[in-house]
Amino acid sequence: MRWLTLYARSRQVPVSAAAVTLTAVALWSLAPGSGEGPVDLPTVVLVLTANVAAAALGLGGQDVMLDRTAAIRWVLRRAVHVLLIGTVAGAALLAVQAAGPELAATAVLVRDAAGLVGLAALGAAVFGAQFAWTLPTGWLGILLFGTVPAGRVGEVVGWMFMPAGTTAATWTALILLVTGTVSYAVAGPRR
Repeated sequence: MRWLTLYARSRQVPVSAAAVTLTAVALWSLAPGSGEGPVDLPTVVLVLTANVAAAALGLGGQDVMLDRTAAIRWVLRRAVHVLLIGTVAGAALLAVQAAGPELAATAVLVRDAAGLVGLAALGAAVFGAQFAWTLPTGWLGILLFGTVPAGRVGEVVGWMFMPAGTTAATWTALILLVTGTVSYAVAGPRR
């Protein structure tokens, strides 16, 4: 069990967990009470993106070269780490929703958490762990401040804001999750 504690500390898990908890509590305290209608979906996705970005900083250790030379198998550990980030980020919002305010459909929260963590893992593999937050935050920024085209292309580009059951949005999130997780698990964070 000592290796798990060391791994968690080297990946800044306590700090990330505190950040995820604080953003969830902030959303809960600022959300309208039960029965007053749902929270605006872009606000929910912004909080989910903040959760993923905070946890994604731990996708790299203190010394990337030391990680690469360690005599342990990193592929499975990296994949599990990515999936745990998505699970915790989504579970924090599901816990807020269980406490009262109506955020979004569970399927939307799960889909968006999966796609966002895939983007973060891809960002860690391409840009390094310190910049893993750039892809999910950048994609959200484009959606918030840009215009999304209509039709199937809009469903793919605007997958974060699509309603539950939108096939193109679900497949986009799934492809991002698989691509990001596999890229990060195999290659690790960029130096």
